[in-house]
Order: sequence, then structure tokens, then C-alpha cells
Amino acid sequence: MTATRSLMILLGWLALVVLAALTGIATPPGEWYAGLAKAPLTPPALVFPIAWSTLYLLMALAAWRATLAAPPAARWHTLWPFVAQLAANALWSILFFGLHWMGLALLDLLLLWGLIVLTIRRFAGVSRLAAWLLAPYLAWVSFAAYLNAATWWLNGGG
Repeated sequence: MTATRSLMILLGWLALVVLAALTGIATPPGEWYAGLAKAPLTPPALVFPIAWSTLYLLMALAAWRATLAAPPAARWHTLWPFVAQLAANALWSILFFGLHWMGLALLDLLLLWGLIVLTIRRFAGVSRLAAWLLAPYLAWVSFAAYLNAATWWLNGGG
């Protein structure tokens, strides 16, 4: 594969990840979230954009590495869980911050978690590096599930 083609693949994954990230930008926490009781381990607001920017970059790099490593006939099998988890990721911000549906957002996070695990397994089959690049994302989404569940519970959910 040429360097130009490889770069175009990377730029494509970066664009798709940015598209998913835009739902988070379009649905900021706002006053509603500020008024909620928070989980004891909720980090300062500044942590979230730094963490997500880093994670989105790692996700794009992982998808790029997996695309380059996967045989052409296996690319769909390898990559569809990644695209599906991006959709679930984008949906979470809409459910939680946009619609204030914390319980449904938690269910979405559980689906997202499963899709990340599946993505890691598929990526590991073609590139260990691609799989490991998603490990921080899985850890953060696990923590986010705790934050979502605790916030929901502390504010009358369940």
C-alpha cells in the first residue's frame, strides 16, 4: 500500500471519529447537568475534553492500524464493530445530555462497552497494537458507566 493511500485511510478514520465527537460538542452538559448530584469520583469538568480528545485520537489510530493489517476480504468483519461502537458512542451524548434520559444512556453505555470488547477482539486478530490502542477507551467507558449509573441513582433513577 502506498503512503498516500495509508494517509487517506487515516484521514478517513479521523473524519469519522470527529463526526462522532461532534454529538458531544452539540450536546454540552449545561445547566441541567450542573444541577445534578454527582458520583463521588466525578472528575473536574476540564478532564472530560482532554480525555475524550485523547481517546478519539487513539480510536482513529487503532482503526487505521486494523485497516492496514486486515486482509481485504476480512476488513468488513474486522471493522464493523468499530463503526457500530462509534454510533453507540455518539448516541450516548444525545441520550444523556440532550434528552436527559440517564437510564437509557446507561443501557447505551453497556451496549457500547460490549461493542468495544468485540472491536478489541477483532482488532487483536489482525493487529495487537490496534487492540491495545483501545484499552484506555475501554477503561474510560467502564468509568463512565459508573458515573452514569451513580448520577442516575443519586437523582432518583432506578
